Amino acid sequence: MKIAMLSKWHVHAGGYANEVKNTGHEIPVVWDDDETRGKDWAKELGCEYEKDLAAVLARTDVEGVIVDTETSKHREVMVAAANAKKHIFTEKTLAATKADALAIAEAVEKNGVIFTISFPQRTSPVVLYAKKIIDSGALGKLNTARFRNAHNGVSGDWLPDYWYIEADACGGAMMDLGCHPMYVANWLLGDPARITSIYNATFDKAVKAGIEDNAVNVVEFKNKVIAMVETSFVTPVSPWAFEIYGTEGMLLATDHKVRISTSETRKYSRDFIDVSMLPKALPSPMQTWFNAIEKGEPVVFDMKAAVGLSELLEGAYISHKTGTIHTF
Repeated sequence: MKIAMLSKWHVHAGGYANEVKNTGHEIPVVWDDDETRGKDWAKELGCEYEKDLAAVLARTDVEGVIVDTETSKHREVMVAAANAKKHIFTEKTLAATKADALAIAEAVEKNGVIFTISFPQRTSPVVLYAKKIIDSGALGKLNTARFRNAHNGVSGDWLPDYWYIEADACGGAMMDLGCHPMYVANWLLGDPARITSIYNATFDKAVKAGIEDNAVNVVEFKNKVIAMVETSFVTPVSPWAFEIYGTEGMLLATDHKVRISTSETRKYSRDFIDVSMLPKALPSPMQTWFNAIEKGEPVVFDMKAAVGLSELLEGAYISHKTGTIHTF
């Protein structure tokens, strides 16, 4: 396939371009509204640079696009791509509001293009095991959960300066890194009922930019599970971790390890047991996109999940900004 790279704004854009090439596909053209950045990247990739998005989308040799623009431009760019009948792979989040996400969804459905969003943590054996054990009922009736993903992008001062432009990024730590625990929680626990959020800025760069570098959400899902969803740009050491509690047991995941206690395991041990047999990891989100286009396989990380994340994030920011509990 021939894939157009739409912007190198996002820090993952380079990795996606490498994956395109490493999987045997081609990049004939780069578009970026920052001409210098776009030309430099095109030179690096050995392809053309085009400053006119419409011209890229009109090319007959472009079958799909990978969107790594500013979050604020996602609706404009993806609706245009869908209307040009180009398959779409996008960095998260789909959009900062549910309305914008639904506008993209409408264009994708109307034009019959194949859409995938990058939800890499849902490919993890740990998350797949959690989904399996929840669906099996082994934890009983779920009641409480906690999800955390954090790094020191602000306190370590390694995020790019444009990451602090709120109008482009549409938020801070929660809109970026916080997407991961949000979409995992959404997939494992279902639809949200209400959310309350407390965000703050602890470093000058974040304070001046008006974005949060530390964030905690409390979400009640429709199944009555209460979940804490946390993220941070000021944490030098933090595991990727989540824990899920039910009436019959609990699961604790830390990085790539899982420990569990259920009524069944407690017949043999009063302690937690380590889970050694985990499901096989799914292919990368981008590979599932290629598989859907080329082989007709089902879309894994689909529009419903993408819109669900946008809805959760919009509610979280409404709660933070208004100091109220937001109801979905």
